[in-house]
Amino acid sequence: MSIDAETTQEHPAPDADLFGAVKLGYLVVDTMKFADWRRFGADAIGLHVDELTRDTMRFRLDERTCRVLVRRGTREDVVAVGWQADDHHTLDTILARVRAAGLPVTEPSAEECALRGVDRLYRFPGPNGLASEVFVRAAETTEPLRMLQQGFVTGDGGMGHIALTARHPERTRAYYDAIFNARLSDWIHENISGLMMRIRFLRVNERHHSIAIAGLQRLRINPIPTAVQHFNTQVESLDDMLAAYERVIAHGFKMQWSVGQHTNDRELSFYAITPSGFEWELGWDPIVFTPELEKTWAPRTYDSISIWGHTQVGGVIAQRLVQAGFGAKSLLVDDEALVFGEGGKSR
Repeated sequence: MSIDAETTQEHPAPDADLFGAVKLGYLVVDTMKFADWRRFGADAIGLHVDELTRDTMRFRLDERTCRVLVRRGTREDVVAVGWQADDHHTLDTILARVRAAGLPVTEPSAEECALRGVDRLYRFPGPNGLASEVFVRAAETTEPLRMLQQGFVTGDGGMGHIALTARHPERTRAYYDAIFNARLSDWIHENISGLMMRIRFLRVNERHHSIAIAGLQRLRINPIPTAVQHFNTQVESLDDMLAAYERVIAHGFKMQWSVGQHTNDRELSFYAITPSGFEWELGWDPIVFTPELEKTWAPRTYDSISIWGHTQVGGVIAQRLVQAGFGAKSLLVDDEALVFGEGGKSR
């Protein structure tokens, strides 16, 4: 299938390997809990906040003008994930793959681009009802950061990772593999609060994983009410991570998992519950895939998520199954809607 001429800089090569040419750029969150989100982002996690209008605010981690766009809306969820392509050719290759798979591609308005601080922005459907948004350039600013952290680790690995739950995890993995050439880093297979989960960790660049997919075995419905189960950002220092842990508690926000260290990527982290209900993992010092490590790495399966810590503080996940509306919502957003079969075409 051909691509519109006006969106094509060169002839794309759909079979090219895009590994290392894509990174997580931003999130878009819809919420009616503006005051709570401002306190959570600025006072607890320690981010820079720019309040644009009564209906929009942005959080910054680094020189980018936008890393998290918070909009007034009723969904109380992450509604879009922004992925940065290294260049126009990479973006055109992604668009060619998406269109060949039969997914609709739209071009957001200039206002939407400005809010995200990006150029050449395109949108197409993603797993769990999330919109995938791809762009090339992101606006930067020399305005000093006003935040409680010394700094965040972004750069070539992007701003962090997202974690999703899926009743058909192999299809979600196929989506990111077909579009971004995601590689498998490893698996974790563990019983979490009565739910047996096999979690796949996918990398698209030097970060150990930009996407984690938790398979919900033998469950007819998804017990997680939000499109994203958690979102991760990484701070530069252990002191910053521990200070943020104390601030989250001091400001009255709920903690889901205490400080601990993961088995696979070795990151030290904690998980706080955002005002919209999904979790925010703040971590420090995970594995980075150097070119040498990339050559020798072999995926393995771990039988535990954590080496130590990550003690559950919040409610038991399994109890969410009986909470009103959760099951019904999960049936409305079916990860079967995005199925990539032979040749990368959805069916």
